[in-house]
Amino acid sequence: MSNTNPQRRVWRDIYVFDGLRTLPEPMAVITEGARVASLVSMREFDEKLVEGCHDMGRGGVMTPGLVDCHTHLVFGGSRADEFEARLEGVSYEEIARRGGGILRTVTATREASEDELFELAKPRLEAMIADGVTTVEIKSGYGLTVEDELKMLRVARRLGEALPVRVVTTLLGAHALPPEFKSDSDGYIDLVCQEMVPAAAKENLADAVDVFCEKIAFSVAQCERVFEAAEAHSLPIKAHAEQLSNLGGTAMAARHGALSADHIEFLDETGIAALRNAGSVAVILPGAFHTLRETQQPPIAALRAAGVPMAVATDANPGSSPLFMPSLMLNLACTLFRLTPQEALAGMTAHGATALGLKGEGRIHAGAMADLCVWDIDTPAALAYAVQPGRLRQRLFQGELTHAV
Repeated sequence: MSNTNPQRRVWRDIYVFDGLRTLPEPMAVITEGARVASLVSMREFDEKLVEGCHDMGRGGVMTPGLVDCHTHLVFGGSRADEFEARLEGVSYEEIARRGGGILRTVTATREASEDELFELAKPRLEAMIADGVTTVEIKSGYGLTVEDELKMLRVARRLGEALPVRVVTTLLGAHALPPEFKSDSDGYIDLVCQEMVPAAAKENLADAVDVFCEKIAFSVAQCERVFEAAEAHSLPIKAHAEQLSNLGGTAMAARHGALSADHIEFLDETGIAALRNAGSVAVILPGAFHTLRETQQPPIAALRAAGVPMAVATDANPGSSPLFMPSLMLNLACTLFRLTPQEALAGMTAHGATALGLKGEGRIHAGAMADLCVWDIDTPAALAYAVQPGRLRQRLFQGELTHAV
């Protein structure tokens, strides 16, 4: 009879990126059940420490499970034709003004049932899980009625119940102006504040509330009203801000203690200072920048100098970032925005967790949740260096082995 305890596992001679930095020498990592039990330098390793452990192998790189802190995974329809139009010179703003863009997806999402939306979103999330994601945020925002926004959030909750991944949900009712409120944006914000936010809170469907603060969406004042409604229901807030222009949405969101401001290509020094003072995270979305062929880069050097934590996420969505490979974002964050590989990886682990209100998670240390990935690479930088599927050797979610090759 084997004396091996399947609840205790050990990896030897493995390099560890702990969520903020790469540990300087090979380690032995021991897990017990759902938690990391200990990390021991191989110089100090003693076999007695791992008696009864299941041997998980040697070599490679261990990281926390990836955290994708900004996605729009639940949606109906396709916008491949808009992708083609943009390549022919039509701007993202012009497509939106023609009734395309977000509103195109709104129509398809409203027409789809909850079960249909679940079946459409499931393979998208499965692709992310296969690429190392253990925590993912999923926003609503393609329903724009109380009923359809709640439908999207229910689908997001179902995905987290059906698959081995933690799903954090965000109500993004203030994403676009629906056609039935075409001439009454304040009236729609009334609906969001007075009906949508309270309904999502009552049914415990939203972990946070987001807005799209932009000239093609909602004003700073309107977004602030949504934040006040969220605060009245004890829901954290986030903001799409400074993507296409500098309206000051980031600074306003930071004044309200926002978890994060996302996109931020046009962020100025005032906004950077506001993020720093609030302890908010700047979420960098290179997939949208890449897909939209933008030229205004987020102020990475200034954010770095100010000590603002930078998260990296896919922004996976049907229009501006139809990209469902989180590890690709590591490469794009480095090549497009000049993050270092360590910064990019921290952005998809520790800082991504902080952007979701999960501060202290996305880390590897004794006592941490055993959400872990083991990669067939020699150094953590290699994860950002190459765009190469199939490098994930093992994935643990809450201590359970969900992927092994």
